[in-house]
Amino acid sequence: MKKIRYAFEALGLFLILFIFSRLSLKKTSRYSIWIGKHVGTHLSASRKAKRHLHHALPELSTKEQDKIIQGMWINLAQVMSEYPHLEEIGQQHVEIVGLEKLKELREDRTGAIFFGAHCANWEIASPSFYTHGLEMDLVYRPPNNPWADKILNKMRSMKGKIRTYPKSPHGARQLVKALKEGRHVGILIDQKYNEGLPVPFFGTDAMTSPAFIQLAQKYKIPLIPTQCERIAPHQFRMTLHPELELFEQDGSPKPVEPLMKEAHTYLESWIKANPSQWLWLHKRWGKNVS
Repeated sequence: MKKIRYAFEALGLFLILFIFSRLSLKKTSRYSIWIGKHVGTHLSASRKAKRHLHHALPELSTKEQDKIIQGMWINLAQVMSEYPHLEEIGQQHVEIVGLEKLKELREDRTGAIFFGAHCANWEIASPSFYTHGLEMDLVYRPPNNPWADKILNKMRSMKGKIRTYPKSPHGARQLVKALKEGRHVGILIDQKYNEGLPVPFFGTDAMTSPAFIQLAQKYKIPLIPTQCERIAPHQFRMTLHPELELFEQDGSPKPVEPLMKEAHTYLESWIKANPSQWLWLHKRWGKNVS
């Protein structure tokens, strides 16, 4: 039964993305905004998203929360509709703040880790960097449906131009190999990781993987907060913030937990600035909130 369900899900996903691939970005945005506004907001998952939002930002009124959740669904619908257009968006619709840092990293051949969150369209960083000559491999969490995974990953990787590593033992080995080769890697750090460390996120401990910090320290490479903002329906701003200071003055690695708190502080500031652009559906704080 599961295989049959997966087959129908994948077929539906393929048809939807095929339709979006045949539309211009302008039309894609118009239709996806309508879908997010009139379909997404009526889904039962909205209640879960609103609980998470209320937990993180309890000072907001009910009206403000409803507006943010509606905006979240609109943004998510736009993200899905933009999968077939990632290369075009990366080439023509992304402003990069800190472009000089990107050029510097392109030339140093030592690699780097860029960390971000599920904000705006989290898939456009690598295509936009690729446009400027920097290849950034991606670590991603595959969906349970393997056929859907293949469909999305083909678009995420721009048909193989970008290397991708699933969050799995095999993917972890690929990631380590890439870092040893001096490659640049992008990681999203805002999902729950049960084997991670409890680090405050909006005032409540959230289980977070420390791997992105540990790997950057191990290979002595820059760890760069990378913010994505949607500034118009299919227009984006990528901001490369100053890299985290990973080592003490004597050269010894700084403790991991304070660095994780610093990383979370970045994420919190991005989410507060554009709360409707973060994916409030994640079970970030465990059962007590979800």
